[in-house]
Amino acid sequence: MKLQYVGNMPIVSKNGVGFDPLQPDKYLYLHAVLELLEALSYGATEQTQHLYKTQHKDIKPSELLEGLKKYIKNLDEIYQTREAKAEHLVDELIQRVKENDSLTDDERRAWLNNIDIMKDYYLQYVTNKIVYEAALDALADEIAVAKVKKVTIPMFRNYGIVLKDLQGVLERRKSPIDSKMKVESTPEGIVGTIYFSHY
Repeated sequence: MKLQYVGNMPIVSKNGVGFDPLQPDKYLYLHAVLELLEALSYGATEQTQHLYKTQHKDIKPSELLEGLKKYIKNLDEIYQTREAKAEHLVDELIQRVKENDSLTDDERRAWLNNIDIMKDYYLQYVTNKIVYEAALDALADEIAVAKVKKVTIPMFRNYGIVLKDLQGVLERRKSPIDSKMKVESTPEGIVGTIYFSHY
């Protein structure tokens, strides 16, 4: 099992490969979600403050993976789905190219070759995405079990993006949890507070 940064979602065409800045690599958010999981693990209460100032310290991918394993109990099982999901993504791309009647044979061959070149990239991109989604699910579980009503975090290092993504996960739960986020400037810097409504 391996986590590593690969970059934005590739956009493959007959002319080469580009990268979609609107679909960033979820690896970027794994450190922030791990820190939030750790903060809640120190004893989540109805009002959980992000319990420590981050040290702006990047951690190695292997340390990140080991940290996430503490909170995502079925991570090995989830990890096993990565190849099938990446293969499905690649198969859809290949099918679209094959069905595109506006391409010449050379253009189609070039496009399919570009997809083939990016297969390992797609695999890592999908791996990072499914681990991130599993981490968000674990975070949602922590919030639900502890009936957390409020979390306050600094608005840097991708915390805001993680909490925004978390809101979607909470809304889709079997027992949905509504949430709203408020951002304000304080003497310590810009701070985000997310409020949770448990039913």
